Amino acid sequence: MLKKNLVKINVLLIVFILLFSISTTSVSATEFSVSAQSAILMEQESGRVLFEKDAHTQLRIASITKIMTAIIAIESGMMEEKVTVSSNAFGTEGSSLYLRLGEKITLEDLVYGLMLRSGNDAAVAIAEHVGGSLEGFVYLMNEKAKEIGMQKTVFNNPHGLDDHEEHYSTSYDMALLSRYAMNNETFRKISGTKSYRAPQEGEDWDRIWQNKNRLLTQLYKYSTGGKTGYTKRAKRTLVSTAMKDDVNLIAVTLNAPSDWQDHMNMFNWGFDTFEVLPVVEEGIINNVNDEFYKNKVKANYTFEYPLAQDEKTLVNKKITLYHPPKGNEWLTNGIPNPVGKITVELSGNSIGEVPLSFVGELDEENESFWSKVKDIVLFILGVNKDG
Repeated sequence: MLKKNLVKINVLLIVFILLFSISTTSVSATEFSVSAQSAILMEQESGRVLFEKDAHTQLRIASITKIMTAIIAIESGMMEEKVTVSSNAFGTEGSSLYLRLGEKITLEDLVYGLMLRSGNDAAVAIAEHVGGSLEGFVYLMNEKAKEIGMQKTVFNNPHGLDDHEEHYSTSYDMALLSRYAMNNETFRKISGTKSYRAPQEGEDWDRIWQNKNRLLTQLYKYSTGGKTGYTKRAKRTLVSTAMKDDVNLIAVTLNAPSDWQDHMNMFNWGFDTFEVLPVVEEGIINNVNDEFYKNKVKANYTFEYPLAQDEKTLVNKKITLYHPPKGNEWLTNGIPNPVGKITVELSGNSIGEVPLSFVGELDEENESFWSKVKDIVLFILGVNKDG
C-alpha cells in the first residue's frame, strides 16, 4: 500500500514539475504591460512593429499633433524667414511661448518652441505663415498624412487642442509619422534638443526653452527625442525615440497614465529582445548555381531587419532571376537592371526585397555557351541553322 502511494506521489510530482515548467517557459511575448489605452513599439529603419496594443484604434492625440506641424515647417524651406505674430496666434489658449502681438520671430525659433515647450501660439503662427491660413495649413497636414500612409488620421488644427471633433489618429499612424520625420536631419536635431535659446525682438534678453520630454532630459539615457501631449479629453499622449547599439526604436502611447514608464518598459524590452541583423549583404551573391549568372550577380544594397533570437532560423531567402538571354540578345539590346531579386521571408511572410544587378562583362564564353544550347534545342527539334 505504501509503495502504491509512493508511486502515486511520484507521478503527481512529475506532473506538477511538467506543468510548472510549461507555465514558466510560456512567458508572455512581451513580459510587460502598459497603462496606455493604445500603444506601439516600432523599429525605425525597417518599420517593423515589435509590440502593439490597440494600435489602430482612433483616439484624440493632443500635442503630438505638432510633430506634423514641425515637419511641414521644416520641409517648407522657410526656416530662416521672419514670422509676424498675428492676433489669432497671440490669442491661442493653452500651452504658450507667450509670443507678443506683432513681434517678428524666425520660423526656426518657432519650431524649436513648438517642439520643446509645446507652444500653441507657435503652432498657429507657423500654420499661418507656411500655409497662408489655418485652413490652408490643415490641408497640407492631411495631404502629408496621406503621403506617409496615415490612413486613419484626420487633422483639423496644428496644435492638437480639443477644438474640433474630427481631429484624431492612431498609435500606428503616429509611429509612421515619427519614422518619416526622423529621417529628416533638422527634425532629429530639434527633437533631441534639451534646451534652446531664442533671441527676442526689441529685448536685451533671450527666451530660453527647456524640453518637456523628461525621458530625454532626465529619465532615459538612450532617449533621442520625441513629443509630449495632454488635453482633458485626450489625456496623456507621448511619442518618443531611443537608440542603443545602433538599434533605433519609436514608441507611441495614447491615453497613458504612466506614459514615461510605459515607454521605458517598451524600449528596454525591445533592446533586450531584438537585434538588427544584415539578412542580405551588399555585394556578389555566392550561392547562385546557374552557370551564366554564377559570381556575376550582386545585391544592390544591404537589407537589415530586427530579429529576436528564436527568429534567426526562420528567415528564408529566395532568388529570382530573369531567364538567361538567348544568343547575343543582351549584347545587342543592353543588360536589364535589375536582373532579378532576393525575396526575404520570415516564417513564410515576405519582409523585404533586394534588387540584383548583373556585374562583369558578357564574354565570348557566355555567347558560345548559349549558342550551343540553342544548337542542341534546334537539333532536337530537327531544325538546322538555315531554318
